[in-house]
Amino acid sequence: MIRIQNIYHMLAYAFQVLREQGYRDVATEEFANTAELCAAILARGVSSQLKRGLGREYVDRTDTLSTLRGKIEVSESVKTRSVLRRQMVCSYDEFSVDTTMNRILKATMILLVRCDIGKARKKELKRLLVYFGDVGDVDLATVDWHMRFDRNNQTYRMLMNVCWLVAKGLLQTHADGTSRLMDFLDEQRMSRLYEKFILEYYRREHPSWTPAHPT
Repeated sequence: MIRIQNIYHMLAYAFQVLREQGYRDVATEEFANTAELCAAILARGVSSQLKRGLGREYVDRTDTLSTLRGKIEVSESVKTRSVLRRQMVCSYDEFSVDTTMNRILKATMILLVRCDIGKARKKELKRLLVYFGDVGDVDLATVDWHMRFDRNNQTYRMLMNVCWLVAKGLLQTHADGTSRLMDFLDEQRMSRLYEKFILEYYRREHPSWTPAHPT
């Protein structure tokens, strides 16, 4: 079995950043459940990321505009009769915070706000969500968690793994594709999920590695 207080130490073993000053007090806190622990880690991690600036990527956009930008979509402009309004449908790249990783952070914080964590923790997450106004939504049940990290998004590595832990622990997906919110994992199920987390983590970090007993 895995005690809640030990989850932090196990995560810290995988992620050096959790042994740094900004996270050290998490190890001494008492948490009612694992969701509380994940909320505390994400709150600190997102706060730190906001100080650096949310990650940005070039995102494809298609909008009806009054001034030319990027490529004119002639067929769409004709179909929507935008020319009659002195507008054109344009497709262009925008350097935006509306990235997949930022969407995952936003969705995970919203999920945690809906679950059984303390009022102070919920208030902290809601305060951080204000900074995600330009970030779109994503269904955590359909996220592809196999992500590539480079020097531009390296600070998201631990955050994405904690988001994975939250999504897998709190969302139950049914055969018809719908999902519902669960109570966070009990100790036994948390133990099984953490074993899966370790396997997934090593698969992502070491693509050539295979477990001695494949699952």
